[in-house]
Amino acid sequence: MSLKHRISEEMKQAMRDKASARLSTIRMLLAAIKQREIDERITLDDAQVLTVIEKMVKQRRESIVQFEKGARPDLVANEQAELALLLDYMPAQMSDDEIAASVQAALQQTGAQAPADMGKVMAILKPQLAGRADMGKVSALIKSKLAN
Repeated sequence: MSLKHRISEEMKQAMRDKASARLSTIRMLLAAIKQREIDERITLDDAQVLTVIEKMVKQRRESIVQFEKGARPDLVANEQAELALLLDYMPAQMSDDEIAASVQAALQQTGAQAPADMGKVMAILKPQLAGRADMGKVSALIKSKLAN
């Protein structure tokens, strides 16, 4: 079952269960997926759906930080609930050791020596790690390895 189909089925189940908060978040996710499909005139595959989910997860995390600064615990709780639901659709996250091993393998594969070679390394790692690792952390790790 594709990820998009799974999300649709869970929306139907949330309707049956009358789980309004869950239903609202799933509808928002499906709307974001549909919007991207319309904008790009394509049907998204699982990897592209994961990209949409990753973007929404990042937005929720940033919102939580801002709402905490603004002393809005009600909005923080709402964003955390949405974040938890969105994370259910993400694949299991890789450990730091697994990420480091992937980065090391990509560095050896590309023969990257200088920070200018970072694009080559990222081109290899991005499809492998999509949805399974924070690409910001991966990028920082690559930079630190190439700077030495």
